Amino acid sequence: MAVREQSQSGALSAASRSPCEAEEAALGRCLSLLPWDRFSAWLHCVCVVGFDLELGQAVEVIYPQHSKLSDKEKTSICYLSFPDSNSGCLGDTQFCFRFRRSSGRRLSLHCMLDQLDGDLPVSLKKDPAYYYGYVYFRQVRDKTLKRGYFQKSLVLISKLPYIHLFHTVLRHIAPEYFEKNEPFLEAVCSDVDHWPPPVPGKTLNLPIMGIIMKVRIPTCHDKPGTTHIVQFTHQEDTQISIALPTVHEVDLFRCFCPVFFHIQMLWELVLLGEPVVVMAPSPSESSETVLALVSCISPLKYCSDFRPYFTIHDSEFKEYTTRTQAPPSVILGVTNPFFAKTLQHWPHIVRIGEIKLPGEVPKQVKVKKLKNLKTLDSKPGVYTSYKPYLNRDEEIIKQLQKGVQQKRPAEAQSVILRRYFLELTQSFIIPLERYVASLMPLQKSISPWKSPPQLRQFSQEEFMKTLEKAGPQLTSGLKGDWIGLYRHFLKSPNFNGWFRTRWKEMTQKLEVLHLEALCNEDLLLWSQKHTEVETVDLVLKLKNKLFQADREHLPMKPDTMEKLQMHIDAIILALPDDLQDILLKTGTT
Repeated sequence: MAVREQSQSGALSAASRSPCEAEEAALGRCLSLLPWDRFSAWLHCVCVVGFDLELGQAVEVIYPQHSKLSDKEKTSICYLSFPDSNSGCLGDTQFCFRFRRSSGRRLSLHCMLDQLDGDLPVSLKKDPAYYYGYVYFRQVRDKTLKRGYFQKSLVLISKLPYIHLFHTVLRHIAPEYFEKNEPFLEAVCSDVDHWPPPVPGKTLNLPIMGIIMKVRIPTCHDKPGTTHIVQFTHQEDTQISIALPTVHEVDLFRCFCPVFFHIQMLWELVLLGEPVVVMAPSPSESSETVLALVSCISPLKYCSDFRPYFTIHDSEFKEYTTRTQAPPSVILGVTNPFFAKTLQHWPHIVRIGEIKLPGEVPKQVKVKKLKNLKTLDSKPGVYTSYKPYLNRDEEIIKQLQKGVQQKRPAEAQSVILRRYFLELTQSFIIPLERYVASLMPLQKSISPWKSPPQLRQFSQEEFMKTLEKAGPQLTSGLKGDWIGLYRHFLKSPNFNGWFRTRWKEMTQKLEVLHLEALCNEDLLLWSQKHTEVETVDLVLKLKNKLFQADREHLPMKPDTMEKLQMHIDAIILALPDDLQDILLKTGTT
């Protein structure tokens, strides 16, 4: 039987621990967590950023007080937590940003919680190089202040990309914080420190200042495109105040409405990792649109950098605006008119007006040439000379237009759009999944007495030949230059990231099958037929394999590790006493 059959749809990690097993293991480990460890599983810290007439924007409060932020990180948070002055955001504004962590920083000590990443969908896995900042900004007139305005931001800093969850938290706590200040903030953080760990697949009750949020974090085992409805239980009905339908999704239809007719071209640009800048009137629009773009190729992970809100003060400003080299593979969200000039050499510019849900059918907007983009005041639209590889799908346009005419709820429109993007991405990626699965050696070639066999190398031309009979035409009716799109994609950071993940999964699968083959052998009988030197060598190799399997969290059956350990113990006990003592004390490398 071919091993490759098991990985047709990329579900190579299906043999890994189930969400329930991961949850039980994680909860068991969490019993011994120290104070603030539960808090750290969700948030790095909470910051308050205010405006000082002499200093400008400044971090006034960091809580918990022991939280570590470098000076560079504090500077980034200061500038990214306030809208540009031209945005004119009076009242309350919510948005998010993403920034690089300082190099040389120690990673989280809560590795037992970080292991939960293994059960997350690839697009929700934490990136250790970045933090997210979730902002609630208030600007109101105040004649008692010299500046004439009260300006302050409450910011949640987290490694988790759970925008809907944290924006919901901020909507509940920020208005009250601005009235009560620090004691209230301490109480908020104390509540978060009592939250259960963010275990994928488990329905979690998260208490926060008098209400309880009920959420479910997706798992990699969920069927793509499905949303698990959070169910109320009779005993808890009176306690639950909010049931969140999602922790991470944005309002897709609302975000794409201003560029309604170009959704398929934008999908291609994101898939190919092309440099895209989103110019918007406020950080709310820029951050939501960037996150919508990044999510439109799900379940593929967008592997390049993306900044939902980017300012001229950003530490990467020079790197990303230089004209001495081609623009990098990144999606930027900007609001400052200065960017209309500094980024006009970028090949793809998406201009967003103020986002409102349409009461009428959006009008057809042509793709504009880049030379027509003079200022940020230019009309909304897509400014690019890019020619899409695929013909436009008129059906999705008609379906969404009909929804607008019939006043279909925005949530339903978003579901239709998300399903469209999912089916388009799956049609594109399934032929690649199928070909990469064929690189796996046959199971019969795995011998316990030899090293695991090697995977076959990826051949672009060999893959292209498979498209004639097993290409996207099997699942998509879209016509166009699919071959050209694949050739372009194979040079992109998204392919590189996807393939590295697949290669690692398949290599681990081979290692697991090799360990299972060893378990099925009578290793004690083997040792009795070989010299002590060979037996000791086998024991040391088996110990090392067990250590590596545990360290790398290989997707093994629960009893495989136990069987292997029993084999090792039986072999050691059959050896002379002096060797037993040495081998029992010998660690692994």
